[in-house]
Amino acid sequence: MEKLVSLCRRRGFLFQSSEIYGGLNGFWDYGPLGVELKRNVKEAWWQDMVSGHDELTQHEGAPSTFEMVGLDCTIIMHPQVWKVSGHYDLFCDQMVDCRETKKRYRYDQVQGRWAEAKDKRVFVTSVAEEVEDDIAKRGLKCFNLRNKDADQVKWDGPIVSLDKLSMEELASAYGPDAKEVGTLTEPRDFNLMFKTIVGAMGSEKDAAYLRPETAQGIFVNFKNVLDSTRVRLPLGIAQIGKSFRNEITPRNFTFRSREFEQMEIEFFCHPNDSAKWYQYWRDRRFKWYTDHGLAGERLILRDHDPDELSHYSTGTADVEYAFPFLPEGEYGELEGIAHRGDFDLRSHMEGKLDPNSCPLEVQKGEDGKPVHRGSGKDLTYRDDLTNERYTPHVIEPSAGADRATLAFLCEAYHEDQQPDDKGKMQTRTVMRFHPRLAPIKAAILPLVKKDGMPEIARDLYRALKKKMPVEYDEKSAIGRRYRRQDEIGTPYCLTVDGQTLEDQTVTLRDRDSLEQVRVKLDDVQSEIEQRING
Repeated sequence: MEKLVSLCRRRGFLFQSSEIYGGLNGFWDYGPLGVELKRNVKEAWWQDMVSGHDELTQHEGAPSTFEMVGLDCTIIMHPQVWKVSGHYDLFCDQMVDCRETKKRYRYDQVQGRWAEAKDKRVFVTSVAEEVEDDIAKRGLKCFNLRNKDADQVKWDGPIVSLDKLSMEELASAYGPDAKEVGTLTEPRDFNLMFKTIVGAMGSEKDAAYLRPETAQGIFVNFKNVLDSTRVRLPLGIAQIGKSFRNEITPRNFTFRSREFEQMEIEFFCHPNDSAKWYQYWRDRRFKWYTDHGLAGERLILRDHDPDELSHYSTGTADVEYAFPFLPEGEYGELEGIAHRGDFDLRSHMEGKLDPNSCPLEVQKGEDGKPVHRGSGKDLTYRDDLTNERYTPHVIEPSAGADRATLAFLCEAYHEDQQPDDKGKMQTRTVMRFHPRLAPIKAAILPLVKKDGMPEIARDLYRALKKKMPVEYDEKSAIGRRYRRQDEIGTPYCLTVDGQTLEDQTVTLRDRDSLEQVRVKLDDVQSEIEQRING
């Protein structure tokens, strides 16, 4: 992972935000190559899910044909949206503070293990990525022991998160950065929404929030979409956009950030067909990742256990990837596919629903009125063919554009042994992106800077540049230029050489197989496009 992070900065994939001022934790900037990679991920998703969707054909595994449309909602919405959706009351993480260091930690992300020495029993904690090693070091520090005295510490039980301790046991915790035991406070709720002020008055009445998800914008526009188009259910409404969550401890590169981008679909369908549609989207979204290069044991589709599900949901599954920064055997979520029933549309009609009620009922206060009132608008759907009216059920495939980009970066990174110009074996770093996602599709390289080769190469570069991102490079030996392109993931190199002057063909080199074939100049564009899309 360290090598990948170094490459991302060196080659212009990712930089920490405001780096010249020391950086801002939880925020990341995409460099020249990174912005192309992330843009390709989003465009591939949008093309496959929305703009390239064929509503006339019944897709494999789908109960019927369906329609897809797009939406782009504002980042700041009416505050009542977040009260009705439950985010205002429930969108919280528990945090603990350290009285000594004044640092704040997410309660369930602090890990530790019980240790005994010198007649004391202490829960030694850490938030480091190499948690086992760090706990061992901090255990010695806690008991004021040297490495040679490590056998004096008796460890009891496995490493567990801090939230597994009772409040009495919390008093025996040795904080991740503390010098004394018992400095951690009891956990308390911390709302993850960023608060802001709308308007010139600046009073609490003008408070609003940066959206923590894009989904609610789709729900509140459901009626607008139906009324302004000719679409019918089943219908998917898709959106790509920024979301913001004030994470207590952002970590693991871009995996857990405070500003991120989501690619979400809210799929509205008849309640009787919702289970079939959930299965369809569950399988289709997993296949999308495998089609773009995330395959093998590092990618899994995990169905939630019954005790993880809300009672109004018949199923939720997560597409998960074994990121290199996670302990062996652990996976991080890339996308969640959830069967949400009619929870969201009913909430925005009637008011905040009590998720613990069965059947679902509006949550009411002591005065008998809804805790948070809904819009009162009719968000039901009338089928004009059967005249049936019902509240649609929703299937929600929700993907993270940044997490997907990070997964494709991790999967692409490879090192192998290849001969240099003199035949000596050297380590080659290569980013094996799927050609569709690669930031640069091809590099045009004149073999030497003479004999008319640069002129032909520049003409080819100008022709291809109008159709796809390509690079022109004439500096240094051809082998070094190949290595540079391998390191940024360019799938194809086109070399103009002596034979080009004779028969108007160029050498096409494949990044992964290293196969080299001759292609006519007039056929280069179609050959590259076929390989990218094939």
